[in-house]
Amino acid sequence: MQRFTEFDFGVTWVMGFFHQDWYHDGPTAADVVAKNLADLDAEYVLAVRRDARTLLDGLPSETLEVLWDAGADYMPGFERIGGGAEWTRTVVDLCDARLSAKADVRPLAGADTEDGAAQLDAVLAEIEEARFLAVDVRAALVECARRCTPELAFRLLLRAMMVARGGSLTPEQYGRLETIGSALHHGEFVVDSVQYLVEAD
Repeated sequence: MQRFTEFDFGVTWVMGFFHQDWYHDGPTAADVVAKNLADLDAEYVLAVRRDARTLLDGLPSETLEVLWDAGADYMPGFERIGGGAEWTRTVVDLCDARLSAKADVRPLAGADTEDGAAQLDAVLAEIEEARFLAVDVRAALVECARRCTPELAFRLLLRAMMVARGGSLTPEQYGRLETIGSALHHGEFVVDSVQYLVEAD
C-alpha cells in the first residue's frame, strides 16, 4: 500500500516553496502557494488541505508559527501574513478555491489517510533524539504528534532537520527514520531527503 506520491506532500511540501528566492514566484506568500497549487492533481491539494486543517484544529497560533518557521528556509514574517493560525487558514482557503475549480474530486483514501497512531512512541523518540533542533521546535513537534497526528509530526520533523543548520544524524538514527517512514507508507524520497545529514564513518 503506497501513497499517491513518492515525494514529500502536504504542508511540508508547501514549506519548501519558501526558499531564499521565493518572491520570484509571486508578490505575496499567498500568491506563491496559489501558483504552485494551480495545475496539480487533486491529491496534492487534498493532502495540503488535510494537513493544514489538522494543524488548525490541533494547535495554537504560536505553535503553528514555530512549525512554519522551522520548516521553511525563508518564511515571510508573520507580521506580513498574519499569525500562525491566520496563515494556516489562508492555506486551507487557497486549497478550497483550487478544489472548487475541479470536477469530480474524490477524497483521499487508503494509505493517504494513514495518521500513524501506531508510530506515536517512535516519532516522539526521534523528536527527542534530534538534539540539534531548537528546544521550542522539538516542543512544538511533540505537541503536533500528540494533538494532530504522528504522521504529520514525522514529516515536519524531517523538514525541520533539513532546514536546521549544523545538524547531523547517526546511521542508527537514519535507519530508525527509514523504519518509521516505511510504516507510514511514505515514498522513497521522503526520508531520503535527510540522508545527506548522516555522519560519515
